[in-house]
Amino acid sequence: MGRVFLIIVLLCGIISVSGQGVSDWFPLKAEESSLGSEIDMSAWLDKPAGKRGVLLVNGSRFQFEDGTPIKFWGTNLCERNAFPSPEKAVEWANFLASYGFNAVRFHKFTWDATDGIHSTIITNDKWERFDRFCHELREKGIYYGWSHIYGHRVAPADSSRLLAYNEIMETDFPWRHLSRSTAALVNFADDLQQLNIELTVNMLNHINPYTGLRYADDPALNFIEFQNEDNIFWAAIERSLEQAPTYRKLLCRKFSEWLRDKYQTHEALLNAWNHEGLNEGEHLDANNLYPQPNHGFFSYEYQVAKQEGRSVKQHVVDKFSFLYEEQMKFYRKFEMAVRETGYKGPLIASCWQAGEGLTHLLNLHADYEIGVIDRHNYFGGGQGHSLKPGPFDNSAMVSNIGSGLFGTGLQQVKDRPFLFSEWMSLIPNEYTAESAPIVAVYGMGLQGWDGSYVFATDFPHYTNTIQTPWGGVYNATSPTQLALYPALAALVFRGDVKEGDIIVNRKFGLSDIFQGKTIINETIRQDHDRKVLDADFPLKSLAAGRVTLEFTENCSMLETFGLSELIDQNNVYSNTGQLIWSDSGKGYFTINTDGTKGLVGFAKDKEFNLGCVTISTSNDFAVILVTSLESDKGIYDASRILVTAIGRAKNTGMEICRERSELISVGDAPILVEPVDFVLGIKRSKKPRITILNHTGHKTDKTIKYNKRTSFKGSSSEAFYYLIEY
Repeated sequence: MGRVFLIIVLLCGIISVSGQGVSDWFPLKAEESSLGSEIDMSAWLDKPAGKRGVLLVNGSRFQFEDGTPIKFWGTNLCERNAFPSPEKAVEWANFLASYGFNAVRFHKFTWDATDGIHSTIITNDKWERFDRFCHELREKGIYYGWSHIYGHRVAPADSSRLLAYNEIMETDFPWRHLSRSTAALVNFADDLQQLNIELTVNMLNHINPYTGLRYADDPALNFIEFQNEDNIFWAAIERSLEQAPTYRKLLCRKFSEWLRDKYQTHEALLNAWNHEGLNEGEHLDANNLYPQPNHGFFSYEYQVAKQEGRSVKQHVVDKFSFLYEEQMKFYRKFEMAVRETGYKGPLIASCWQAGEGLTHLLNLHADYEIGVIDRHNYFGGGQGHSLKPGPFDNSAMVSNIGSGLFGTGLQQVKDRPFLFSEWMSLIPNEYTAESAPIVAVYGMGLQGWDGSYVFATDFPHYTNTIQTPWGGVYNATSPTQLALYPALAALVFRGDVKEGDIIVNRKFGLSDIFQGKTIINETIRQDHDRKVLDADFPLKSLAAGRVTLEFTENCSMLETFGLSELIDQNNVYSNTGQLIWSDSGKGYFTINTDGTKGLVGFAKDKEFNLGCVTISTSNDFAVILVTSLESDKGIYDASRILVTAIGRAKNTGMEICRERSELISVGDAPILVEPVDFVLGIKRSKKPRITILNHTGHKTDKTIKYNKRTSFKGSSSEAFYYLIEY
């Protein structure tokens, strides 16, 4: 055993996660609630949710019936967390409001909410808890949206309604949670579609006794999503079709009938397809032509055509055109059923990409036709969904402008709201604290995104390790996430960062798409939940101004507006004049608005003059935010200012190799927080009082002596919050 350990040391060079100054890292102590503390954001929420009427889509923005605009700074609550006890519901609502969340996305919460016999009827006990919880959220000013279908699970009462119930019950996905569900097949199978629709309609017609309203009439219900992470081009559909031959036969029959309407005879089809694109034994008269519903197939055909300088082949065009039409039939049917209940709010078709090239655009256009554009992305991570020893991605998004989570914004369509309803920078990446500021400042701010829902919040308090108790890497209650949310919520609600003018707009003509023209020079490389996007214009543009996509009838083209004036060798300047992102060294960006000043990234020993505030830090990596705690005043005039300073966090005993690319030991509780040492100057005539706050934002009896350049030493204060009072 000793020999094995020696080999690991020699090859990898085990060191602590901190690398240096490990003795200064301090344990997270966050036992009390933040409610009533100096960071409590609950007073900032407009209560009760829905007071301004139904949420509507107005072009690229959300607004209420009374004309008030709104952005959602939210989180995901999954499965059982949608059904807390009455006491826990109050705790959840207080917790979410205190950290500034004005919205939750209830995700996959119908999985175990039925009686196991009827798949489209929620049980009374589940309704009782859900209704009470929604009421508590509503009273706090927190909106709720439904991401209720992630593979609708069929049940025995469905058996007489389905073409092949037993085949569905025997489907086995690599992701076991989707087995025995309508996932993938639902996009063309009418019988499965009816189950999804019936469940949704039943839910909308349910009356919440605490509000007295059907959910269809509840203005606090701010979106309905038809299906999570699914579309007809999803590669997993082929696995389902292999296991469900009856549904494969149905798909082939539908495609054959579509082709017969277009070509009439098999011979005419062969001529149009140039005798290509048929599998052995396929014949139009046999109704067995297979449309190959896998985005990988279409992406490959697109790339080959692009390399050869031609349009994609006709059989490929026919296949993706048919699949797109089937997708739209499902979505229109779903849309009509939901609208017939009286629900007037926003709709989301789905939130999942379809590879790259033409099918990606067709899938995006299907979502566009229904309403809001919603997408997911993740960054970093290592060995799957849980924290395990092994190699991991320790790169930082600030080091590569436009990469990672931020690049998801390339799918923002010009005249639709854009939601980022699942995102997280995944541990054991050391720089996860950069993610929330990037989403809030550059996404919600400069790019004008309309909603962010971090994935996920599993407990109404900090966790005691950087992973969830079950070992998961999707943890919004780690200090590198949760500690930043009050300041970022203030930034979003106050509108500190202005929306940029459009600096890049890509026009995609639908006629070009349906003719199979190779008009796109953009790629999406997908690694499960993580996507890497690239384009034929510099991704740095995302840090300069709004980057949008527009669907037109024809005239595909790329438009840029003053891009070169905002990008130099080392920096990208926002066209709002408020943000600078530098890729010199390992990268950083600065925020210079009236209400928020800040620094995010790698800027050791650099001093930044941000209007009335100067900041410098001796840390290699840090997030430092200076935030007015008054909704109508900036830092220069506010009587209360919050300073938030976060670096890295780790589990006690966590170890990585010297190259910082492999996790050796996961460690355990408690969380250790890296101290941030920095110097802060505020140019104001009066002398303030500076109080050290504890980890949930309450005042301690410790203060810091004010100077024109005040030194904040996290290594001695063991704090990440400071209150400045004038």
